[in-house]
Amino acid sequence: MTNEIAQIAARIKELRLLEGEPAEALASACGISPETYTLYEEGQTDIPVGVLHVLAKRHNVEITTLLTGEDPKLHHFALTRKEKGVVVERRKDYHYQSLAYNFVHRKAEPFLVTIEASQDKIISYNCHPGQEFNYVLEGTLLISIGGKTLTLEEGDSVYYDSGQPHGMAAAGGKPLKFLSIIF
Repeated sequence: MTNEIAQIAARIKELRLLEGEPAEALASACGISPETYTLYEEGQTDIPVGVLHVLAKRHNVEITTLLTGEDPKLHHFALTRKEKGVVVERRKDYHYQSLAYNFVHRKAEPFLVTIEASQDKIISYNCHPGQEFNYVLEGTLLISIGGKTLTLEEGDSVYYDSGQPHGMAAAGGKPLKFLSIIF
């Protein structure tokens, strides 16, 4: 378990305990099993960004607070310079960069996502309440949504119900970079 995952896990557990909510209720809200939720709270496994998004909304805190332990401060606009967003290392081959981390009361979570090239194209699935938009900036995105697999090239986009099991991988033997917005 990385230190970052342990810190995020501690924050979500602390919020649950402060609000007196049973873990089962949060697991249900996230669309996951109580056992999986417990693994997240214990820092035993990586927590998908979609689950963090649901937990932030449920606890009425910003996702930035869960990720960094600090509250966002900006109310009118938030400028994020190239390569300066808050880095969120969620999975080994995935690199997330939060693009609006310091804006208060966001209605969406924009991320710049980079996935390293892989020969095996393994897709890790997750699902969470809400909707998601992905726009391919570089490379080829292999995405599976609710059992349907699509291939997106640079300039292609997809908008979908993120309550459906979904996952992505870089295709074509090259790294993939895309904009992901979770609503």
